[in-house]
Amino acid sequence: MMKLRAFRPTNDKIMKIQLHPTHPWLVTADASDHVSVWNWEHRQVIYELKAGGVDQRRLVGAKLEKLAEGESEPRGKRAEALRGGSVKQVSFYDDDVHYWKLWHNRSAAAEAPTAVSNLTSAFSSPAPTTKGRHFLVICCENKAIFLDLVTMRGRDVPKQDLDNKSLLCMEFLSRPASTDGPLVAFGGSDGMIRVLSMLTWKLARRYTGGHKGPISCLMTFMASSGEALLVSGGGDGLLVIWNAEYGQDSRDLVPKSILKAHDGGVLAVDLSRVVGAPPHLVTVGADRTLVIWDTKSFKELRRIKPVSKMACRSVSSWCHPRAPNLDIFTCVKDSHIWAIENPLNSAIARPLCELSSLVPPQFLAPHKKLKVYCVVAHTLQPHLVSAGTNIGVFVCEFDAKALPPAAPLRTAPGSREHDAVFVVGRELKLLQFQLSNPANPAPGSSGSLNDTGKLRGDIPEQLHVKQIKKHISTPVPHDFYSVLSVSSSGKYLAIVWPDIPYFSVYKVSDWSVVDSGSARLLVWDTCRDRFALLESILPPRMPIISKGSSSKKVKEAAAAAAAAAAQAAAAAASSATVQVRILLEDGTSNILMRSVGSRNEPVSGLHGGALLGIAYRSFRRMGAVQPMPLSGYGSRSVSSFSTMDDGFSSTRSSNEASPQTFQLYSWETFQPVGGLLPQPEWTAWDQIVEYCAFAYQHYIVISSLRPQFRYLGDVAVPYATGGIWHRRQLFVTTPTTIECVFVDAGVAPIDIETNRRKEEMRLKEEQSKAFAEHGELALVTVETKQSTSKERVTLRPPMLQVVRLASFQQNPSIPPFITLPKHPKADNHSPIQMEERKVNEVAVGGGGVAVAVTRFPAEQKRPVGPLVVAGVRDGALWLIDRYMCAHAISLSHPGIRCRCLAAYGDAVSAVKWASRLGREHHDDLAQFMLGMGYATEALHLPGISKRLEYDLALQSNDLKRALQSLLTMSNSRDIGHETFDLNDIMNLSSKKENVVDAVQGVAKFAKEFLDLIDAADATGHADIAREALKRLAAAGSVKGALQAHELRGLALRLGNHGELTRLSNLVNSLVSIGSGREAAFAAALLGDNILMEKAWHDTGMVAESVLHAHAHGRPSLRSLVQEWNKTLQKEMEHTPTTKMDAADAFLASLQQSTISSLQDSAKKPPIEILPPGMASLYGPNPGQSTSKKPLHTSHHPIAKQLLLEGPAPTPQNASTPSEPSEPVNPPAPEPADAADNPPTSEPASTDSKPEAQSQSEETDASVQQVPQSDNGPIELQPSDQEPVEDEEQKSLATSVSDTEGSAPPASKGNSAIATQEASQQSDDKGTEADDEISMIDFT
Repeated sequence: MMKLRAFRPTNDKIMKIQLHPTHPWLVTADASDHVSVWNWEHRQVIYELKAGGVDQRRLVGAKLEKLAEGESEPRGKRAEALRGGSVKQVSFYDDDVHYWKLWHNRSAAAEAPTAVSNLTSAFSSPAPTTKGRHFLVICCENKAIFLDLVTMRGRDVPKQDLDNKSLLCMEFLSRPASTDGPLVAFGGSDGMIRVLSMLTWKLARRYTGGHKGPISCLMTFMASSGEALLVSGGGDGLLVIWNAEYGQDSRDLVPKSILKAHDGGVLAVDLSRVVGAPPHLVTVGADRTLVIWDTKSFKELRRIKPVSKMACRSVSSWCHPRAPNLDIFTCVKDSHIWAIENPLNSAIARPLCELSSLVPPQFLAPHKKLKVYCVVAHTLQPHLVSAGTNIGVFVCEFDAKALPPAAPLRTAPGSREHDAVFVVGRELKLLQFQLSNPANPAPGSSGSLNDTGKLRGDIPEQLHVKQIKKHISTPVPHDFYSVLSVSSSGKYLAIVWPDIPYFSVYKVSDWSVVDSGSARLLVWDTCRDRFALLESILPPRMPIISKGSSSKKVKEAAAAAAAAAAQAAAAAASSATVQVRILLEDGTSNILMRSVGSRNEPVSGLHGGALLGIAYRSFRRMGAVQPMPLSGYGSRSVSSFSTMDDGFSSTRSSNEASPQTFQLYSWETFQPVGGLLPQPEWTAWDQIVEYCAFAYQHYIVISSLRPQFRYLGDVAVPYATGGIWHRRQLFVTTPTTIECVFVDAGVAPIDIETNRRKEEMRLKEEQSKAFAEHGELALVTVETKQSTSKERVTLRPPMLQVVRLASFQQNPSIPPFITLPKHPKADNHSPIQMEERKVNEVAVGGGGVAVAVTRFPAEQKRPVGPLVVAGVRDGALWLIDRYMCAHAISLSHPGIRCRCLAAYGDAVSAVKWASRLGREHHDDLAQFMLGMGYATEALHLPGISKRLEYDLALQSNDLKRALQSLLTMSNSRDIGHETFDLNDIMNLSSKKENVVDAVQGVAKFAKEFLDLIDAADATGHADIAREALKRLAAAGSVKGALQAHELRGLALRLGNHGELTRLSNLVNSLVSIGSGREAAFAAALLGDNILMEKAWHDTGMVAESVLHAHAHGRPSLRSLVQEWNKTLQKEMEHTPTTKMDAADAFLASLQQSTISSLQDSAKKPPIEILPPGMASLYGPNPGQSTSKKPLHTSHHPIAKQLLLEGPAPTPQNASTPSEPSEPVNPPAPEPADAADNPPTSEPASTDSKPEAQSQSEETDASVQQVPQSDNGPIELQPSDQEPVEDEEQKSLATSVSDTEGSAPPASKGNSAIATQEASQQSDDKGTEADDEISMIDFT
């Protein structure tokens, strides 16, 4: 029945073992006196030492510490140098051990009906005694070793300090008010108990007169009267009861009661908690008996021999819901862990686990037998059991998912008394519980301070629970493990005994049975009173192998019977079917479906809810592992234990995927819904069918159900055992913690589409209804101006937030190696008083309301063992433990309370409660409310930051407040009202530093400004958009203030709002700072081609300016092309030459042009890259004449030349060139002299011209003029004649080249003048060019 959780092999047998209550630590001592501290969860050894002899490492460490502190070497022998002798006991001691020991004793004593009131009230945490340190205490025969696991410092107390008597056992004492600090009692070899103070390290008390021989065991417990007692067992077989509480009396204490327990020595003693009765003492002795004692009268209740002819080595009390009748387990020197069933009645010893079947085979030799020497159960997690054997240490697990047999009932509206039903034995009982003190004071009240002046919200609030257990007259048929569940309406209760198997359905009103039968599983529908059950026949029970039956025939017969029973159980499981039944109003049960699902695999699990989930058993090979990464867990190497069926083993590979064996079915049609899923361990569905949770081993998957099934995410809550929904809150329990998951589905596109369709359907229904009432008159509509408010619907991602409410561990305190800060001598307060005063300080908000100074409360104490979540009532989370006691987890801390109210849907009350939370935590709360969809309500939180206020205002469409927050963040209220020139902003004096800060602030929040402008445009708030544009445009005028994409976005929005003046200023500023692309983009929005060309050209982007001039037919095209080619020519000259071989050089020489003269051979052909359709700058000249004639004197006609007829252009526009007799192809000039020297075939004709005329000629020569006649412009030849068009284009290109040859290429000065003219035209708001100049479209 058990599974192996962890195993550590050892070379020697383990004699002593102890588990830490809150940390995964385990300390062991073997027969060779080696002590080891092992982290069984991470498989890591924390500390090892040789306690029986002399540990040289500790001896050297102690000497170095003394030398570092300046102390001299003592004369005598050091305590670390003494041999410890045999190890008698090992134990942990810290605040957690101290707390849970007191809790266990107190809760066991409170079970008695005659228990005093101080035991039944809430248990307050004792004062911390170790201040965060974790001690490992080793009781050796010659000394006691106290080792601090935090600082790794130790202290040895030799037996000479304890009357020079050998130490055989130990136990820690607790006193409510002690000046001696923690106390530890040692049992001596002389029958005397000596108490040592861990503060003074001196002997504080002696217990004498009880034993006549050595003391073998000690234990503290609490009587039902509230008295703390100490029990000791000796080698003389006596059990002595002592009073553990004493005052300042220094006299030796005498025993309170002496009992004869065993004929031999008492080996071990433990305390067993009993439901509804005083606790019991359980002792085992050398006479092979186990005795149960009553702690009220100290009478013997039962004496048994668990295993004949063998003595018990140790004993431990146990309480697990999966085995309700097994309260005690022990061990003898064999391979079993034995459990005592019904100790007070039948007292049958049953083997709980056979450890030989769990140990990995490589660690157990064939000839070696496994023997158990000690066993201990975890005090807080009863499903964990550890055993020490001759081959190693076992940590086993016993059904961690089993829950107590209890179920909460529905509470009547307005009632503060809540009910739950549970099963004990064959009785059905009712548990009524309520709070005896109010858990939720009014938000405006200030009475939330306790007596010490500390705020209740900052410390765990002690809720006093009043509970009564009542008997129900209706009995139950079985006393085995049972599972209880309640229907959705709360009218019916179902009990299933899976080990029988049998089920019964009771009516809650009169507890009558309405249905019963054979079933192993039963689940309810969330929406109606119908349930599904898994019918099954009764499988034969496994035979019990008696310890005395050791013959071979008996073992073979038992093995054959076990195989037959397993085969019969498998056959019964394969023949089981899922049946659905419904309960009617009259209390009768009807079968709706006899068999759900058509799969052949046997059913292994049922899960109820809005859909019926059926899990099928898969028969897969162990080697077939499908990788599926789990969220938050990486891959691990597969160990040798991975082949075991260990559901919680951390050595299991996380890449091993669960098989797809889980299918959802509809309760209405019984048809499958969706595909196969991995089988969850449990499922939880919301009562209003909005959310569902599927729990797996390491995480919980949360999905939304409306408007359709949608995956929201998974939360890393490993090993969850159960959960319950409370609106958008999922409360989850794990073996060690209690978590609260706040869930919101957000807004997805499917939600918007669904709402739109619902609105359309609603309108159609209203129209059809109106048509049915008024006829065709309802179809008459009057067209009027309708004012519809534009609302911007934004998408919101899902939100999952996990808050831990309770755990087992104590609050972390100051480590011992951290010292408090020193205070001046003038302060009379001690450091301890200063620290207490600092802790007790209370932050007070407006109106005298006490304010919590922490974001969340300190983690409260989780109840022990598996828990059933009863739900949230009266502002507290209710839980029911294994002993059928109700526990309340407070939710009154403002940080938790506000979140619970917001998740429940009451955002207004959440904002009111936020006044009790420190303002430094309002941002975190506002983020939570924003994720929940309450952005408008979160704006009313007074302590939110401006950045978060902007986000909230933008989400809630409060754009005016968003603008105010943005202006405050950017400090830009004073800019944007007037236009600043670039030089004014760049050269600001000290008086205008605020403008510089404003510009920097706007640049920092440029994205927020753009988002605000877009939101204002979408909702029709033009005034808010203009205010934001003013600030952003002022910042865009500063060089480098905004990035490129931000400038483009600003230009686009300025053009959209018609801010042409600001846009024009932005273009000039962008040109001045060299942002050509952004300036061209802004000029394009203005529609100013001249300004756009200037933006390209003045920022060095000549290629872009050429393409723009060509596309728009600009007159400066030719000069821009020349400048572009010269730039490329210079780049080519500076480009390093590439190496080539002889063949490539020869082929390249064949492709070069023929050299006509020596003068041409010294020059390289110029680079000429032209736009499509543009004539060459240097036209072809195949028949160049030897004599160089000026261009203006040649008048040779060209055959079939396309002539432009019309009046000659005026002298002020262009000079009249002469027609050359033949095309002239001047040689390529040097790139360096291209701007100053004309070509060699043409005279320099620009020297005699004035500057203005040269500029005019250059402008006119860049593009061929189209003269106009009196009758209108002369058109070119039609384009349908393709051969003629080619000749015309060649002639036109020749004439343009010849005409351009009379003027030198455009110089930098001329280009600047042309740029000034273009800028002047741009300043005149884009006036067109002179009408007399017409451009030719070369394309």
